[in-house]
Amino acid sequence: MAPPVENGVNGAINGSRSNGVNGSSHKRPINIAGCSGGVYDRKRAIHDMAKNEPHVDVITGDWMSECNMTLRGADKRDKLAKKQLSAVGAAYEPYFLEEIDPAIPWLAKNNTKVCVNAGASDVQGLAEAVKKLIVKHGVDLKVAYVDGDDCTDAVLDLYKKGENFPNLPAGKNIQDWGHEPICAQCYLGGTGIAACFAGGADIVVCGRVADASVTVGAAMWWHGWTREDNYQELAGALMVGHVIECSTYATGGYYSGFKDLGVNDTDMGYPIAAIEHSGEAVITMEKGKHGLVNVATVASQLLYEIQGPYYYNSDVTAQIENVKLEQIGDNAVRISGVQGLPAPPTTKVGITAKGGYQAEFHFFLTGLDIEEKAKMVERQTLAAMGEHAKKFSCLKFQIAGTVPQDPQSQDEATVDMRIFAQTQDADLLSAGAMVDSDRGSFARFCIENLLQGYPGSTMAPDMRQAMGRPYFEYWVSLMPQTFVKETAHLPDGTVVDIQSPQLTKEYDFNQPSYNTSNPVDLSSFGPTTRAPLGYVVMGRSGDKSSNANLGLFVRHQDEYDWLRSLLSVEKVRELLGKDDKGKNIDRCEMPNILAVHFLLRDHLDRGFNATSGYDSLGKNLCEYIRCRYVDIPNKFLERGRV
Repeated sequence: MAPPVENGVNGAINGSRSNGVNGSSHKRPINIAGCSGGVYDRKRAIHDMAKNEPHVDVITGDWMSECNMTLRGADKRDKLAKKQLSAVGAAYEPYFLEEIDPAIPWLAKNNTKVCVNAGASDVQGLAEAVKKLIVKHGVDLKVAYVDGDDCTDAVLDLYKKGENFPNLPAGKNIQDWGHEPICAQCYLGGTGIAACFAGGADIVVCGRVADASVTVGAAMWWHGWTREDNYQELAGALMVGHVIECSTYATGGYYSGFKDLGVNDTDMGYPIAAIEHSGEAVITMEKGKHGLVNVATVASQLLYEIQGPYYYNSDVTAQIENVKLEQIGDNAVRISGVQGLPAPPTTKVGITAKGGYQAEFHFFLTGLDIEEKAKMVERQTLAAMGEHAKKFSCLKFQIAGTVPQDPQSQDEATVDMRIFAQTQDADLLSAGAMVDSDRGSFARFCIENLLQGYPGSTMAPDMRQAMGRPYFEYWVSLMPQTFVKETAHLPDGTVVDIQSPQLTKEYDFNQPSYNTSNPVDLSSFGPTTRAPLGYVVMGRSGDKSSNANLGLFVRHQDEYDWLRSLLSVEKVRELLGKDDKGKNIDRCEMPNILAVHFLLRDHLDRGFNATSGYDSLGKNLCEYIRCRYVDIPNKFLERGRV
């Protein structure tokens, strides 16, 4: 399909896919839908978008995460080591096949293309599986795939030669990790995707491109951009891709203002971006669905998981401090103001190692003296473990929840106590050890004190969590793009080598960080009331490896001077309270969206795969900070709370 010429942004908003000219020789905007933000996103998305939104040119989606990258990669390496080559084909995400299957007839009918991140550690196998579905439906769609993200051999070779691979959260060298790498996967850009579409593909599957790269690649193909000549345009598309990569996170999901939705929150529409030749775009959403697209929902997603003012990608770097959002219609927000810069010479790489085994045991504590009851559990459990306690690399006793004054139900008066354990000793967490009193058993150490325990001693009835399961350690670093062997496999069998960028720019390892310039005296805002920050402040938080990011913004221009003056790094440490790890916190500002952003380095205890914390993805950090009390100007509170 040759891209037709431009008919203006309004065509994208009202659903037009016409080829009219609007006084420009440029192609019309490309309409790209974000239909999956994770492996378990709703099954209906691709089918409904293909059937009901025929103006959409490309449907994108992401089924990948640090979790399944690790699991699929490790599984593939185990099977290869055992020479079970025929079994390697299961190392892609099968849920994508469930979702695209019913959509295939509509993709063919409406000439809608697809580009997804779902191949994990067997992208070729996924491509072949998609071809079988196409044959089943009896339609003519061409499939291509992009590979080269599996960089295990290159990383292991460099590791053996002494490469330090400093990790991004803390800058520590991999030699200090204490684990042996078994596999590695790097993040690719969108250039290979563009080559696949240019080669006639209707469906492009990728193993691991960066989340936003599926959008970048589609826009690059459509508008004829190159990495050398179109930094500005590519950077704009990159941030648009960031907005729609997590599907309904841009349309009311995970939204501080969720109460604005009322009860219309059970079937949120997926986002659609109309990306212009300039790289600017308008974000809309599926028609006839729940949810909303406004400046706040888009700002929330813009702030999600960013690491500072620079947003790096294999194709381009986006400088985002001056990004702008404008409401231009119902459920329509324009995004502009992104600055394009050359890509870095490196790309992010995730390195996996076997961590050991982990398990957890839960008690329920009710009523008075919760702290003393918890200490009793800890004393008794450690005494039961004796010398076995030294075998745990991680052993934590944690309380979730508090009992309010004069609770009105027993449930209100109950909190969860979690004993979390990790060890290299699989037998220590095994079911067999549990029933053999002569062997050390984590579950038995926890349960045997029940009859001499705290008043009301009650354990969780399901013991499965107390039985060990393997876990993986994950090390995030950088590697030179020149070491990446990316290829695009076109529908006709042609294999195109994708070269690394010819022109790159070196960036500092740590992003710029600063407190606000010219802070305003907080007393100048008038009388205040002590209240939760979240009464007037919205935001979003997330993770990247063990880093947690925190973006906070206000709804009104005259509140921004107060926000930026209030939220220094020192103030955020105060708001973190007991959760302040004492590690580096970076800060930057995005004044056009009234936001202040913080990066809490190494805050999450090794990241999702191995973390001992409840908030394994950093998503609840923002909601914790928003419930902390600060002095808020009364004139802001009078406008109504979020």
